[in-house]
Amino acid sequence: MAPGTRVPVRRPETLPAASGNAGGRSVLEGAFALLEAVERAVEAGPTRLAADCGLPKTTAYRLLEQLADLGAVERCGGSYRVGPRMFRLGRAWQPHPRLRAAAREPMRRLAQLTGTTVGIAVLWKGETLMVEWCPDDVQRPEPLGTRMTWPWYTAAGKVLVAMSAPAPLLGPLPASWSRHAEAIREHGAAFDREEVVTGVCCAAVPLLGVRGTPVAALCVLTDPAHRLERLAETARRTGRVISTGLRGR
Repeated sequence: MAPGTRVPVRRPETLPAASGNAGGRSVLEGAFALLEAVERAVEAGPTRLAADCGLPKTTAYRLLEQLADLGAVERCGGSYRVGPRMFRLGRAWQPHPRLRAAAREPMRRLAQLTGTTVGIAVLWKGETLMVEWCPDDVQRPEPLGTRMTWPWYTAAGKVLVAMSAPAPLLGPLPASWSRHAEAIREHGAAFDREEVVTGVCCAAVPLLGVRGTPVAALCVLTDPAHRLERLAETARRTGRVISTGLRGR
């Protein structure tokens, strides 16, 4: 290519918008919107999914068939559900490259020692996202079901918001939050006493990376009969072990 030749910029392909919606969207945006709609619905047909995403039905059907060929969604009669490829790709994600390796054995020991379910959570788009469980998903507290995202004010979310600097954008916070966050930082733990799910309590501690930056939260989920303060002390010791692993020591 001669010096000074301008390279044309390839713009993303756009999709037509459904009636009543202004403008179009890229093919990637449409595909991801459909994947999120499939996740929300668990299983649904193209008509409902197209309506949820604001796409023409023919466009949604074409994208869904392409996603099914790739294994991102799975055909089930005339409906679609999340496919095995998305499960495999999702399981590969972690908020820190060392997190799973550093946390696996300490989490297992903590779950055995306390007889509770242990999880790791991060903040994602203003919500608490659970990224790891021990024991496996089948044995988590029954009221939690298979849901992976929760409001930010879980114990894990509270400890991450309190430890973050600056705090993530969550909209207006309660007037008492400043005092509450100071107490969380002082004690190094946050608690949820059935505030999110009836019958489930939680103690959470931060997992710290380089320079003490919170990477994720380690949470211990149990029933209301347990003393959360005692569980938090045990979780803090496990959290220090995992944090050391995150820093490569």
